[in-house]
Formats: sequence, structure tokens, C-alpha cells
Amino acid sequence: MTAYLDALERQAGAVREALGEDARFAAAAFGGGTPTFLEAAELERLCDIAEKGMGADLAAVPLSVEASPATATADRLAVLAGRGTTRLSLGVQSFVDAEARSAVRPQRRADVEAALGRIRDAGIPVLNIDLIYGIDGQTEDSWRRSLDAALAWRPEELYLYPLYVRPLTGLGRKEAGEPEGDAEWDARRLRLYRSGRDQLLAHGYEQVSMRMFRARGVPATGDEDHACQTDGMVGLGCGARSYTSALHYSFDYAVDMREIRGIIDDYVSRPAADFARAEHGRRMTGDEARRRHLLQSVLQAEGMESAGYRARFGADPAEDFPEELARFAARGWLDPGAEPGRLRLSPRGWRTPTPSAPSCSRPPCAPPWPRTT
Repeated sequence: MTAYLDALERQAGAVREALGEDARFAAAAFGGGTPTFLEAAELERLCDIAEKGMGADLAAVPLSVEASPATATADRLAVLAGRGTTRLSLGVQSFVDAEARSAVRPQRRADVEAALGRIRDAGIPVLNIDLIYGIDGQTEDSWRRSLDAALAWRPEELYLYPLYVRPLTGLGRKEAGEPEGDAEWDARRLRLYRSGRDQLLAHGYEQVSMRMFRARGVPATGDEDHACQTDGMVGLGCGARSYTSALHYSFDYAVDMREIRGIIDDYVSRPAADFARAEHGRRMTGDEARRRHLLQSVLQAEGMESAGYRARFGADPAEDFPEELARFAARGWLDPGAEPGRLRLSPRGWRTPTPSAPSCSRPPCAPPWPRTT
């Protein structure tokens, strides 16, 4: 891991220079995989890179870290807590051992419970538990039991993710006979989503987005200062994504293990100058930027202010998306009680996972933009 962290440090220096001295960071996150794969001393160095290399003050901004039960060890958690981690997200997926194995997450419930105990002992303010619905063999009863097990820890947040099956992944090879888009499977996932949502609401959680639920009364961690619709995001490391107002880019990305190893080998061999340019990504068109803003806004509980949209794009959302918004309204997905000038999902809209995404689809994307500096 030393070579990887060396490359990450080179990348941080190059990116920080490109951003300029005026860049300000509103939040930080270690994730996109399992950063707690790093040992405790390596996590210390990772935090040093974020602070000294990128200029992010981890003690002053919200810091979220993803972990797996096996890597949420006491020494790692002590480092993260000491460096200012405000949120720890544990990838549990299911408290039912057979379902965890089916989702290619071989772990025992006893180990999960032990990891949750260590996280609580570390004193990190916000515990999030990730759960997945739609796993092969999962029933409404087993899903309810997983949620009950999670709720017993009184987590400040819960994320409910639908199972995605992508080609070339371990799960994709295992579930070759149950492709994404199967109508019966989609219907089962919808039932599980709705039952999970209803259960969390009944236990005093509020829905913040399609996937995120927060316990009522939990103080905000401060990450609300970052708005995904309008603020940029800089990602460091293999496969990390970055977003500006007009560009989406990353380094090479793969899911096949042989391809992944090759990408990592290439990444760690890069000189600092290579990190000053983006190689994989695309430039967004004006239409794509508008659709992205609309989707990312209405899929949040507060919805979207039309005034903010007009200030950014020079038109009212109803002018840019008359047909799409008419469909939302006709299906009962928009809240008629929202204050004037605000688009917000209705309770019916919240009961349909990502209802607006297919309704805001566009023709296939143009070819990616070429290598640029």
C-alpha cells in the first residue's frame, strides 16, 4: 500500500495546484470501496495527504468514512475518530448470513454486531448502516428482520440500496440468469423498498432522499453546506469520480479483477505530471446539465426552488421540462402542497424508488470527450 499512497500523494499535489489557492472544501469522504482496508498507520497517512496535500481541514469539515465489518477494528477506528471523522458508514447489506453470502459479502452476523459495538465505543457521532434489498432469497419477513437488527443499534442514519447486478462482477457471474430489468424482480424490489421505507418511518426516521433515512432529532453534521447540484467534487485515487459544472471525469475504472490489477499498477507508476490532466470522462451538454440539476434536486426531501434553477440556467424548469413535469403531476408524484416556486415529491412519489429518472431520460450520450490537459 505504500506505493499506492505515494501515488495518491503525487496526485493530491498536482490536483491542488490545478485548483488554485482559492479552492474551499466543504466536506471530505473516504470511500468508493473500503478505505479501512488500510492499516491504522496508513489511515494516518491518508489523513495527512488530505490535509497537507489537498488543504482540507479534517477537523473543521464533515468527514465521512466507509468501512466493512471485518476492517472496522478498534485501532483503525481510533485513528479515524482522532482525525475528526463525523460519520462512519458500515456496509452491512444484510443481517441474515445466507443473504450476505448471496450478495457476495461473506460475513457472519456475530462479526457485524461486534463491529457495530466497536464503532459505538469509538464515539464517532454518526453511525450509518447500509442495507440492500432485492437479494436472491430475501423475503419481506427476512428484510424486516434485517431492519429490526439495524434499528436495535439506533443508527443516526440508514441507507436502503436496491441490489444492482452488473456484468463482469462476482455477483453478475453468479446471477447470470436474473438480469437487471426483469419485471418480476423489479416488482419484488419495489415491494421490499416500500415495506422498508414504511418500517423506518414508523420508527421515527425521516426520509432525506430516495435512499437516505435519518433519525428525527439527530443534529445536522454540517455536510448540508455541500449541494451536489451546484458544487463541484474532486476525487482522488483509482476510479474516483470528479464533477465540475461541465465535466465528469475519472481515471480508468473496471470491475474485472485482472483489469483492476492492471489499472492499479498503472496508477502507482504515474509521475506527478500525469495527474495534472483528466483522461476519461465527458463534457456535459446544456441539456444534460439541466436534467442533472432537476434529478438531483427533486430526489432530495427539500426538493428544488425554481428561482435557483432560473438563476443558474436562465429559464423556468417548466419551460425546459414541460412534458416531464406534466407526467410527474399526472402520476401524482409532485406535492401539490409545496410552497409556491418549489418542486417537491409527494408521498406517492417517495414510494416509487427513483421515479423521475426514467421520466427524465434522454437519447444515448455522445461519445466521451478526448484526452485533454
